[in-house]
Amino acid sequence: MYCQVIVDLALDRVARPFTYRVPEGMALEPGRRVRVPFGARTLEGIVLSLEKAPAGIDPEKIREVLAPLEDYAAVPPELMALAEELARESHSPLAETLRLMLPAQMRGGRIKARTEKRCALALSPEEAEERINAEKRQGKRLQLLRLLADGRERSLAEIREVVPNPEEPLRKLIKEGLVRVREAEVLRRPEGEPERTGDPGFPLTAGQREALEEILPALRGRGGRFLLHGVTGSGKTEVFMAAVRETLAQGRGAIILVPEIALTPQMVSWFRGRFGSQAAVIHSRLSAGERYDEWRRIRRGEARLVIGARSAVFSPVERLGLIVVDEEHESTYYSDHRPQYDAREVADSRCRREGATLILASATPSILSFARARRGDYMLLEMPERANRRPLPEVTLVDMRRELEEGNRSIFSRELKRALKACADRGDQAMLLINRRGYHHFVSCRSCGSAVRCPHCDLSLTLHAEAAGARLKCHYCGYETAMPSCCPSCGSRYIKSFGAGTQQVEEEVRRLLPGLETVRMDADTTGGRDGHRLALEAFRSGGAQVLIGTQMIARGLDFPRVTLVGIVAADLTLNLPDYRSRERTFQLLTQAAGRAGRGEKGGRVIIQTYRPEDETLLLAARQDYRAFFEDEFKRRRRGLYPPFTILARILAESEKEETAEEAAARLAEALRERIGARPDWQKKLLLMNRDIPSVAFLRGKHRRQILMKLLRSPEADELLGAAADLLADFQSRAEIRLEINPTNMM
Repeated sequence: MYCQVIVDLALDRVARPFTYRVPEGMALEPGRRVRVPFGARTLEGIVLSLEKAPAGIDPEKIREVLAPLEDYAAVPPELMALAEELARESHSPLAETLRLMLPAQMRGGRIKARTEKRCALALSPEEAEERINAEKRQGKRLQLLRLLADGRERSLAEIREVVPNPEEPLRKLIKEGLVRVREAEVLRRPEGEPERTGDPGFPLTAGQREALEEILPALRGRGGRFLLHGVTGSGKTEVFMAAVRETLAQGRGAIILVPEIALTPQMVSWFRGRFGSQAAVIHSRLSAGERYDEWRRIRRGEARLVIGARSAVFSPVERLGLIVVDEEHESTYYSDHRPQYDAREVADSRCRREGATLILASATPSILSFARARRGDYMLLEMPERANRRPLPEVTLVDMRRELEEGNRSIFSRELKRALKACADRGDQAMLLINRRGYHHFVSCRSCGSAVRCPHCDLSLTLHAEAAGARLKCHYCGYETAMPSCCPSCGSRYIKSFGAGTQQVEEEVRRLLPGLETVRMDADTTGGRDGHRLALEAFRSGGAQVLIGTQMIARGLDFPRVTLVGIVAADLTLNLPDYRSRERTFQLLTQAAGRAGRGEKGGRVIIQTYRPEDETLLLAARQDYRAFFEDEFKRRRRGLYPPFTILARILAESEKEETAEEAAARLAEALRERIGARPDWQKKLLLMNRDIPSVAFLRGKHRRQILMKLLRSPEADELLGAAADLLADFQSRAEIRLEINPTNMM
């Protein structure tokens, strides 16, 4: 017997299966991880297929598999097929896409199962009682015998709770054969997620029942695809819960995807409250051991419900029946690292392949998803009212130009100040959103006009106020330095910070309302593994009245006591040089506004802007998604932007500027030659140019790019495939990657 193995080397030149002989008596199957010889090295690999005879290879030259790494297929058949599909679509080696299916620490044996010693009495109950009665002295030995007399196994930790320092008498009892000891596996479980069960949930509203009735036939049949469009606070999560309950009742499994780690603790708490230990959690903040053990619980079928961020879509759920993508509009579902993938598209593919149901859900669906629903690719389910008919919050747009004209130079408008004081006086809670970390956005010289920039990136540094003194930090590579006393470019002392960040907002709240407790959530304060959970718990428990944060607080969070939401600078995302800036602004403002008034009390939202007449802001204030969609869809059609076209970028990076420039130039020339030989490709290519990205220097590497805009067509797909094939020829000159409709064009 022979097998085809993909070795764990993500290199284009070895991106093919290799043939190995299966030793006599070794049982293998597709998806099993194995150790194999490869040249002078020993590598790990995954079995693709088994065959009785090698095709066109001298059997004498075929080497043997050394050993299987587990006694089961680590990658089940459905995920093997998914990895192969993803390799084709992302133009990546199969070894890279297979890595997505496994916890990273499994590779190279970097993580092992945790075990602990467990002790039990090696006597019958009668013998135990006789032995206890025969003991002549009181002491630890007698305490141990009495403790273990019930026949239960106990760990050393459990024994120490009753008998201090039991090691020596326990060792003697083991030596005498009175106590037996064994190594038992202990699963590492994520902390801070209690195993509370028995939450019956809430009775479904008429709107929720209507949506669920449409979904149930798909769950009980061969699956379906739905876009659940419900206003903020309409109770979409209760619909998910009911769908999961039906899925589990059928003996099938489910995956719930959330866009942010910040949302995971809340979602896990809700689902564990209903489904207990059947729920597993997968995200990047877990320790290596926790992630490995949660993955094994899923693979063994012990956990049939998975909640997690983007990578959870690859969880090895048996008999998959449902995938929910919550807040489906979020760009965090897209991974721009090689291999690139969109978790929404992966979820769609899995559901089609495994006969499962897909639910995409959002109050502000992406333009692409809503267009697909309107075309009939998804069944559109709408929930236009909040649960229990609670009203949407009142929204006020404040013109910050007028505030400035009338002498208010604070980052808070007078309206927001009054609202914050009233909220605090009532004992209610408030949320303040500003989409910037730090204290000020950047530091600039008023003499020469230059901003203080990162030496490793073509980006300005952000000011952070710290106890040890002001620091300038780069949010891309982590570089930091002390705040200079004079301009590094011209030496002038007229150096000043501009803009505002979360730190400054927090200071302004404390100055305005002394003694009021605040919680700040941004990438600086939630860096630890439990940072998100601890911050949210502090706010949920009422320990703080004001939550200040970046866009991570804008969606999905449910705090019934929040009656005020303030959006400090609504124009930030609107001014980004990206064709999606209007869509992202509308989504961010609508989602943030939706955090207010979710409890019994009403809610109010104050949006501060320098462009109150902008149509995007006016529609967001009205929460009028359909009007925004129609307007944006027409604009995209006029400008030939996705979904009407494909934007592709080939990015070349190198520590040497001339190397990046040369690689991009030669690659562009080779690509033009191929396109020139295909008139059918030329008709679909609307634009191709080679230039310098907005951020030309990032994390110590110079960057050059080739941008292409293509009409959606089979010919465009062929052209992109040819472009991907060319990349391998230039990888030795620079790091090169192909990005299809990248979420970040900077």
